[in-house]
Amino acid sequence: MKNKIISIALIAGLAACSGGNPFESQEETTGETPDGEVVGDGQGTGIDRDGIPPGTASPSAGAAIFRSEQKDEDEGNGYATGMSYNSTDDTFTVDNIAFDGDRPYSRGTAVSSLSPDPENNNQGRFAVYEAPAVVIDPVNNKPINQLGYRAIYGVSRNTVANSNGVQTPTTQFAIVRTGSYKEYGFGGFIYQRDTDVTLPNTLQATFTGHSAGLRDSKRTGLLQYTTADMTIDIDHDDFNDGTTILGDGVKGTITNRRVFDLNGDDITSDVAGTLVQGLSVLPSVVFTVGPDTLDTNGELLLEIASNLPDENNSAYETGMLYAIVSGEDPDEIVGVYVLEGTDGSRDTSGFIVYRDDPA
Repeated sequence: MKNKIISIALIAGLAACSGGNPFESQEETTGETPDGEVVGDGQGTGIDRDGIPPGTASPSAGAAIFRSEQKDEDEGNGYATGMSYNSTDDTFTVDNIAFDGDRPYSRGTAVSSLSPDPENNNQGRFAVYEAPAVVIDPVNNKPINQLGYRAIYGVSRNTVANSNGVQTPTTQFAIVRTGSYKEYGFGGFIYQRDTDVTLPNTLQATFTGHSAGLRDSKRTGLLQYTTADMTIDIDHDDFNDGTTILGDGVKGTITNRRVFDLNGDDITSDVAGTLVQGLSVLPSVVFTVGPDTLDTNGELLLEIASNLPDENNSAYETGMLYAIVSGEDPDEIVGVYVLEGTDGSRDTSGFIVYRDDPA
């Protein structure tokens, strides 16, 4: 793996938010409820469809599915493993990341929530956790500064009974990133469905909700929080190609994209203004519409992009959206999108959107 140079300013202090449901990534999809009960049925690892991240080896519409970020030794992606939430002390555990404290991430103090509507849990529960800033050498009692890692954990407002009869969120996601490297640092993400899905053959459906994420850079060491509004529309009538890839048409938008620093201050206008003078929010993101986006397991794989509102409509970000459709209607979608900008920025955000969300 190529050498990484730590930025001069090591990020410290921040995070917080609502509770949720824990889970393990990689070899098992497990966790425990706020009452300490284990949830998730567990799946193997592997890639079933070209472009879909690693995770459940034999996915189906009738079972739980999890996916985690593809490991990339050059970029540092996909190194975070063993993600789980402990409701007893409200901490979040991450494994396989150097200099992140070697003990659970704690709920932060500077940011209480990344939900666009923190007073209403129905608008999304996006908890934020921070790694310890300092570790003490037990031999000489000297402090060792750690790198500024943050984790975002989101759970569905809906629950389903697992095979043990324990209520678990129908969907959930987690993202781990740092801004303590000049280029992208080590991290990872996971998203999962803990129930089945029934996909119709006709009609259309629309899902709305929100996303929350972490924004880092491969040019300057920084870490910021992001939020956005999302809409995803699915046309179950077309496209049709007669394969396991349903080809259902999918379109959507990511709008009202806001940026916050690690103190929780809204710096959207400052960030957007460096892109285009007078711009007050980050550019809206649109989906590339085409066949071969939704498979029979309910998994979505889409290209997404944004353009600057300048005189040339200049391309700004390109990336991918990974998601899983859930429920009998279906009634919700969970996923993660990753957008890389021409300015070296990267927005990694998780989302849960609902068919009946009025927002």
